[in-house]
Amino acid sequence: MAVDELDTRILRLLLEQPGTSVREYARLLGIARGTLQARLDRLERDGVITGTAPSLSPAALGHPVLAFVHIEVTQGHLDEVGEALAAVPEIVEAFSITGGGDLLTRVVARDNAHLEDVVQKLISLPGVVRTRSEVALRERVPHRLLPLVESIGRSARR
Repeated sequence: MAVDELDTRILRLLLEQPGTSVREYARLLGIARGTLQARLDRLERDGVITGTAPSLSPAALGHPVLAFVHIEVTQGHLDEVGEALAAVPEIVEAFSITGGGDLLTRVVARDNAHLEDVVQKLISLPGVVRTRSEVALRERVPHRLLPLVESIGRSARR
């Protein structure tokens, strides 16, 4: 989907000032509220805007340990294991991947002992052959999309 300069300005405001009203966004952008709403509707319909939920901190919820767990799966059992992972609350994301392993999960835990318990739970799932864990020490670049949005917006101007 093509994102033009106005879309980029809208997305920037949504990222920088979440929770602001549509009326205020329109005022800040200097456009009609109807124009803004039509753009927002299109961006949602096209899958650019995927939600409006608040961003939560696992650490503030008592789960400061973050690990990436690679899971190797018995051939033909990827879907079953993927469905089983959804039942583990400490798994906040899971992706099927290429390379070493079949799945990559982002796991949060209260402490290292809790992380070990979660990994043991994963190992016991039918279809899981082995796991490999990497504990994150410090976040260097937080999840962000604004630089990408701005880059796309610059390309749209050319």
